[in-house]
Amino acid sequence: MFNKSTERARRKSLRKEMPPAEVALWQVLRNGQANGHKFRRQYSVGQYILDFYCPSAKLAIEIDGDSHFNEAAIQSDEIRQKAIEEIGVQFLRFTNPEVYENLDGVFEKILKHLPPNK
Repeated sequence: MFNKSTERARRKSLRKEMPPAEVALWQVLRNGQANGHKFRRQYSVGQYILDFYCPSAKLAIEIDGDSHFNEAAIQSDEIRQKAIEEIGVQFLRFTNPEVYENLDGVFEKILKHLPPNK
């Protein structure tokens, strides 16, 4: 269910083409900078690929760009999020402007959803 090999090529392609907001957030999540928690980018859960996932906290993070703000995309995102939450994964969603204008605040919100690291 997690990081299925059938999705490997798609995940790799998405990592190579990360939007600028995802790149900016990745710079503060990578290498255990979130209180020692390891995040993975473009991680698959079931049939879905998440922008970021922290296995130790079961925390998914999605960054929504302009393509997420039409009715079809909103409904699709809701279905996707519900399916992921039903298997015990917490979900945080941010917009591109939130990341660009308040990266520190976004990072702080993420930290609040992470358990203390051992």
